[in-house]
Amino acid sequence: MTRRQTVSIALLAMTMTACAAPSAPGTASPSSIAYATGPNDLVLQWGYEGGFTPPEFQLTNLPSFSLYGDGTVVRPGPQIEIYPGPALPALESFVVEPAGVEAIVQAAFDAGLDTVDDLTDLGSVGIADAADTVFTLRAGGVDRTVRIYALSEIGGRPPGMDLDEHRAREALIALVDRLNSLEDWLPEGSVGPAIAHETHGSRVHVSEYRNEADLPQRPVPWPLAAPLAGAGSDAGTGFRCLAVTGDDWSQLEPLAQAANQLTPWVDGGERYALAFRPLLPDETGC
Repeated sequence: MTRRQTVSIALLAMTMTACAAPSAPGTASPSSIAYATGPNDLVLQWGYEGGFTPPEFQLTNLPSFSLYGDGTVVRPGPQIEIYPGPALPALESFVVEPAGVEAIVQAAFDAGLDTVDDLTDLGSVGIADAADTVFTLRAGGVDRTVRIYALSEIGGRPPGMDLDEHRAREALIALVDRLNSLEDWLPEGSVGPAIAHETHGSRVHVSEYRNEADLPQRPVPWPLAAPLAGAGSDAGTGFRCLAVTGDDWSQLEPLAQAANQLTPWVDGGERYALAFRPLLPDETGC
């Protein structure tokens, strides 16, 4: 064997070894945008916040889309159109294969979510009391939350809006559309079936009970040892918030599943109204 052949074989072996080297634990492959891969690691999220809505809506509002590092997506499930509505909002989840997760993360970067200016509202839209569309991105060394006022309320480019601002808005609107239709553009078979999402706990917002005389409800005894009077932290507008997890949630969840938004919860001879906001995988408290 010649010296040139020996060198060539050695270089080939080194190349094959480098290609076979595993990725660092907890990150995506080196050829993609890196992101943490744990089941509680939030990678991408969007939803609505604010706007002209009552306080209890603000307190119990859930993001429209939350993607975690293991490929789990959590989003609001089908809601029953009845009044009073269920005490616990429906959540569903499904799993996206790694190739699909990488495509979603790439779509967020392609939409400029890593660079869009989060210090302004991306142009004046001349609309009052609209909600913010809120994005959170944690991938590729980026960890930022962006709030865009009245993102989808405008039809075209308003007078006076900078062209770059309008294009940035259009890119984010397109991103929302893509996140709402993953099956239409992700690799075939990469999106699993949706199932009811099991939560590990809930924020419970406690307030004074206001009886609706024409809709009397069956009272439910508060099952936990900790009293509701003065419980939790001040959440503003007459509400207090406590986080219920673990064994306490195992006791409370079945009762909450059977209750509705007007159910009076009785503790210490007093009636209270409870508004539930399930905890997402990356959340731990109020």
